[in-house]
Amino acid sequence: MTFETNLKSLTRRAFLRNIALGAAGVALLSTDAFAQVDNPYAPFQMAIQSYTLRGYKLDEALAKTKTLGLKYWEGWDGHLPMTQDPNIIADYKGKLKANGITMLAYGVIPFSNDEADARRKFEFGKALGIRTFSASPSADAFNLLDKLVEEYKINIAIHNHGPGDDLYDKWEKVLAAIQGHNPRIGVCLDTGHLLRSDERPEVAATKYGKRLFDVHFKDVIVDGNKKEFTEIGKGTLDPNIMMRTLIDIGFPKRGLLSLEYELHEQDPMPYVEECLKKTRDIAAYITKK
Repeated sequence: MTFETNLKSLTRRAFLRNIALGAAGVALLSTDAFAQVDNPYAPFQMAIQSYTLRGYKLDEALAKTKTLGLKYWEGWDGHLPMTQDPNIIADYKGKLKANGITMLAYGVIPFSNDEADARRKFEFGKALGIRTFSASPSADAFNLLDKLVEEYKINIAIHNHGPGDDLYDKWEKVLAAIQGHNPRIGVCLDTGHLLRSDERPEVAATKYGKRLFDVHFKDVIVDGNKKEFTEIGKGTLDPNIMMRTLIDIGFPKRGLLSLEYELHEQDPMPYVEECLKKTRDIAAYITKK
């Protein structure tokens, strides 16, 4: 064998070896690693609660979400009214898919101990492939929900609505409500409404632990009796601490971080973009450390 032939043979073997090593390296990567590619909010699945875009009809709200670069929705019934009509459901799914948006959650919706009504809601969720309802269940609904969450494999996440919500204004009340119930019955933590109830969202997140399935991410200025919604990072919320806490409790692997913006109904986009930029900046800083 000549030197030239030997060199070609070695080069070919090295090439094949490198391919094999590369393939092995790819195989070692988890699906989570691939999921983080091109995700500026990593490790979070960043969504928008579509109530934020309530000033727009469904088609425009979806287009606005696509413009924002977001791939996940928590749907609001003003955009996607509940229905049993398969044609309407197919239309919803088509519009979501056309905009590259996956609807992982839906709410906030009430539940009572009316099984027929609850089943209609779960059937709707199943048809759309959601994994979580953000919900406000009545006190007598839990035994029924224990059964339905297991049957449909859809989570119930109790949402706190702040002052005036007699059942769930405080994190202690939400935690007490879910105790002893199916692990699929958990929490949708609204950071803004907890601040309005004079409570710290990061403390609540720690208390909820694995039962936290959804976060409505918003900020509030709390100054004495003054409690006003504002953009992320401009109020009493410490978004850095909140996001770090969520990572510490393993939330990104199971939960949806949903920006919900309460102001400027007719033209929220500049403010939403500001909130998302703040969230991206914090996510990038945290993941570098």
